[in-house]
Amino acid sequence: MIDAEKFSGQCHCGSVRFNVRLSDGLKTARRCTCSYCRMRGAVAVSARLADLEVIEGQDKLTLYTFNTGTAKHHFCSVCGIYVFHQRRSNPEEYGINAACLDDISPFDFACIPVFDGVNHPKDVPGRSGLVGTLEFHPREGETPPARMSKD
Repeated sequence: MIDAEKFSGQCHCGSVRFNVRLSDGLKTARRCTCSYCRMRGAVAVSARLADLEVIEGQDKLTLYTFNTGTAKHHFCSVCGIYVFHQRRSNPEEYGINAACLDDISPFDFACIPVFDGVNHPKDVPGRSGLVGTLEFHPREGETPPARMSKD
């Protein structure tokens, strides 16, 4: 697993390009059970708002909000890929689509913590949020896509 913090990334079509410094490398990877995240199925990693720089395609980003309107989901208006979102759980932080990071695949993560977005900790006081894990086990003789160094 790469522990580097600085990454470049882009949407599927390349219209939106960005640089980001992750809060704790790829160690913050997680999934969520809310209705939107459940359907989108992305693995998100964390970055402070100030640590994301859109270097191309700001005008191609489209915003989607729902329910409380606190989380702000940004996706490419050309290819439709979710790129990042401002989190409801911590509005000072972005969740970055790990699959949009150069040389990273969601299948690089053997075990991903899953957080309860249906019963969000902001709605249910005292709730920790962690409800389980999602695991990837390659078939015998097969390995996930190779990871390239980010040094």
